[in-house]
Amino acid sequence: MVPKIIVHGGAWNIPKRFHQAHLEGCSKAVQAVYADLKNGLSALEAVERAVNELEADPTFNAGRGSYLNVKGEIELDAIICDGKTLNFGAVAAVQNILHPVSVAKILLNHPEHCFLAGNGLKDFLKEHHIAEVAVEDLLTQRELVYYRKIKGDPNFTTRKPFEPAPGDTVGAVALDDNGNLAAATSTGGTPRKLPGRVGDSPVIGAGAYADNQLGAISASGFGEAIMKILLAKLVCDNFKDLPAMAAARFGITQLRKRVNGLGGVIGINRTGTYAYCHNTPFMAYAYYDTKKGIVSHIKMDGMPSDRV
Repeated sequence: MVPKIIVHGGAWNIPKRFHQAHLEGCSKAVQAVYADLKNGLSALEAVERAVNELEADPTFNAGRGSYLNVKGEIELDAIICDGKTLNFGAVAAVQNILHPVSVAKILLNHPEHCFLAGNGLKDFLKEHHIAEVAVEDLLTQRELVYYRKIKGDPNFTTRKPFEPAPGDTVGAVALDDNGNLAAATSTGGTPRKLPGRVGDSPVIGAGAYADNQLGAISASGFGEAIMKILLAKLVCDNFKDLPAMAAARFGITQLRKRVNGLGGVIGINRTGTYAYCHNTPFMAYAYYDTKKGIVSHIKMDGMPSDRV
């Protein structure tokens, strides 16, 4: 198989002044990984490393640069999925960690458990000597200003009318030269969320899914709606009968039709064809094309929100 990788920087109403940073961040994540992927890096390692790049970039709502909850805290969610075994690792509401997707990757190899949260997750971090970082290392001035702006606004909501916000969830999907697929998603959740709120990102089949027999997907957007239809699994299931882009479009159509949802997906089907679609105003993404090199966009034609 010809190795493939695609990453996203979130499906949201991203203000234009942040567009260039989103494009550059997604492109850098692909660039950081593709050469090694071409030389035998596994799909699992590729998506972890690509998401690590995005988590470290303060442009995005994942790791450094994440939104603050209603108490002014940063709580992170992440998942990583193995298409060969159908195994996954996921963590929710973890604090003081720059790379939650790497914690999820460690958990993926656990003999019994797939998903951890709360005090058990804190113990897991200690047992595996995962170093915590100070809140200041995750908090950016941009997010602090945004938090102060929305903190006391009684009319603020992240869903209606899909408030313009600096960034969103990140994710990656890869296919390696052995034909194995993997997907990963990482997020700081929604701005001013309730403490302990968990969205779609760490939920298997919602925020991400990978199956070598079908394909792999990473999703982003309004998490409560995405969970209701298990968007990532829905698209993967439709890879069986539909072309890659048609399957992605079907998933986003159902997201809006069934639960009035807003979001986007990126993916790769089992034959190595890229898929991407969204119904939010913007979604940053980048992928590697063997003829064109790194291709990146922040606005995709075909399904703007007012036509879904």
